[in-house]
Amino acid sequence: LTRVIVTFLDRVFHSGRPAAGPNLAYSSLLSRRWEVAVAKMIHAMIRVLDLDRSMRFYRDAFGLETSSRLDFPEFSLVYLRNPENDFELELTLNRGRTEPYTHGTGYGHVAVCVDDLAGEHARVKSLGLAPNDIKEFRDGDRLIARFFFMQDPDGYKIEVLQRHGHYA
Repeated sequence: LTRVIVTFLDRVFHSGRPAAGPNLAYSSLLSRRWEVAVAKMIHAMIRVLDLDRSMRFYRDAFGLETSSRLDFPEFSLVYLRNPENDFELELTLNRGRTEPYTHGTGYGHVAVCVDDLAGEHARVKSLGLAPNDIKEFRDGDRLIARFFFMQDPDGYKIEVLQRHGHYA
């Protein structure tokens, strides 16, 4: 993420020209960028009502398996991942909760990328997981992304993208 931000800032502010004026301050920022600790994203957490149903969904839809599980009297934490990466999805079950969680206006979606979008679409559809139609996002003639959305059993949106460009 840091590399992406620095590259973006370099293109916007420096544009390959020698540092001068406002660019001088930015150039100083670039020279110090490695002094800042780089944080590694490790997981995203969602709350679920039925842990087994959610674990089954993420296993069947995305090949996510349990990497760690912590059970406590009042709640359980299950961390899911697949061999493709080390980023995890944390499922949190609060025991005794019967009302569905609301997602508010802040939650957007989680995204995954796959090599064969049409094949994955057909596969999850055959499992009865109800993916939306495949869409394309373009800037003129340039393909930016091919994708579809689906929802998990608790209503969380998941974007499935074709591995391409920025999403490779």
